[in-house]
Amino acid sequence: MLRLAALDGQVTSWFDAVGPVLFYLIVWGLVFAGTGLFVGVFIPFVTGDSLLFAAGILTATAAGLNIWVLAIGVGIAAFLGDQVGFLLGRRYGRPYLDRRRGPWVQRGVERAERFYAALGWWAVVVARFIPWGRVFVPPVAGIARMNYLRFVTANVVGALAWGVLLTVTGYFAASIPAVKSAAYVIGGAFILAGIIAGIVAWVRSRRAVVAPVE
Repeated sequence: MLRLAALDGQVTSWFDAVGPVLFYLIVWGLVFAGTGLFVGVFIPFVTGDSLLFAAGILTATAAGLNIWVLAIGVGIAAFLGDQVGFLLGRRYGRPYLDRRRGPWVQRGVERAERFYAALGWWAVVVARFIPWGRVFVPPVAGIARMNYLRFVTANVVGALAWGVLLTVTGYFAASIPAVKSAAYVIGGAFILAGIIAGIVAWVRSRRAVVAPVE
């Protein structure tokens, strides 16, 4: 929650410096780059859940911002970012990921491969709520030659559930007087719940895969 509050201050400073239009573009650009350009490997905190929630909180109080313009743009940016990651993985294969050196990156790739093998279609949706998942699962799905239409449907669901819903949740958490003082607590709980749900789903699928046949 402390990090969320700190990013909220940073997001506010962006808005004060650039105004509404450029603010929209910065948020959308970070969401897209977090997956489509692998920026999320290096700064997952600034391209993920906390950014969306903080932007939603700001929209509730800043003049000139519209929550639906912001949220729909976030959803589109999230969708396009995953599409780019998927198509790059499908086009260039495993060497595309192998060129990303570093132990953290390679561990993320390995986890994403196991995650995708265990969950399939759901991996693309659930990965949105996991920092390493939203970076590596789309190209892994492309490398695995996931059916394109299946990926698109999972991508749409994930972009709506993560991008649009999380941004709108931040907005209403800050705009409803009864819950405004607890906005950061709500945001932290919402983000944590998404991560836990993803981990639980992955663990259950792994147990089902490795369970001995009697």
